Amino acid sequence: MKVKWAILSLILGVFTLLSGCEPLMVLDPKGPQARTTADVIMISIWTMAFVVIAVFVLFIVMLVKYRASRQSENYEPPHIEGSKVIESIFVGIPIIIVIFLSIITVKSTYEVESIPEGYENQKPLVIYAASSNWKWHFSYPEENIETVNYLFIPTNRPIEFRLYSYGPISSFWIPQLGGQKYAMADMVNKLNLAVDVPGEYGGRNANFTGSGFAEQSFNVTAMKQAEYEKWVEEIKKTAKPLTEEKFNELLKPSHLGQLTYTGTHLSFSPPPEGHHKKEAAGTQKDNNGDEKQNPDGEMEQNDMDDMNH
Repeated sequence: MKVKWAILSLILGVFTLLSGCEPLMVLDPKGPQARTTADVIMISIWTMAFVVIAVFVLFIVMLVKYRASRQSENYEPPHIEGSKVIESIFVGIPIIIVIFLSIITVKSTYEVESIPEGYENQKPLVIYAASSNWKWHFSYPEENIETVNYLFIPTNRPIEFRLYSYGPISSFWIPQLGGQKYAMADMVNKLNLAVDVPGEYGGRNANFTGSGFAEQSFNVTAMKQAEYEKWVEEIKKTAKPLTEEKFNELLKPSHLGQLTYTGTHLSFSPPPEGHHKKEAAGTQKDNNGDEKQNPDGEMEQNDMDDMNH
């Protein structure tokens, strides 16, 4: 009886404690990519919960049904060679679970890597996100502005982040908008996101990069397109221009607040070389030997033209 009340008290205490906790950010998605990720997490949790509950139920049944006190003193267990049915169940169920989770994982991976569903026909807003110790530099080539440690983005429009690093490998992550992806020094990684709920969200570096890693975070403000355009115009009127000398100063290891500039560092400190090679591949030959434009290369070349202007 005491054990029963102890277990009930423990369960009640756990639920009381959890009721005061805020929801996990990854399970409070505000965009299509984040919702896909959250769905996969919940499917995995419920699958594991099913396995754990089934194992504990079987464990309790075995303890109760076959406990020594229920058997006679002369009881001898029967000699059993084995059961093909039981062995097939014990082997088959884990295989089915692994196949099920593998299909879900592969399918969701392709979904979060592509342009969000429903946004395929819209031109994405391209933002270059470069990391350095211990800050984030966000370049908007379309608007010709740059921010440090904060982002303003429009809702209901695809966002294409192009990630790279001026220091150690960092991991770009906005939990409520999507999964994380690495920013590295010798290549550009792409991350497609979208947000359909206006608000403020937190982002950070999710990969350890030294003593200042814990404070390498940034704020994300999502707003309607009209409000976003108004913010861009205000920045162009009030912000100071970003010079190469100033940018080199910003790259030094330090902690900074939120900064804003007109112009971007892309003109005098471009992305890694591999990015340019991909742009050069934008023009290809078709089967007749005539030149054709690669859609991805064309988009990237147009972005570089915006930078040069």
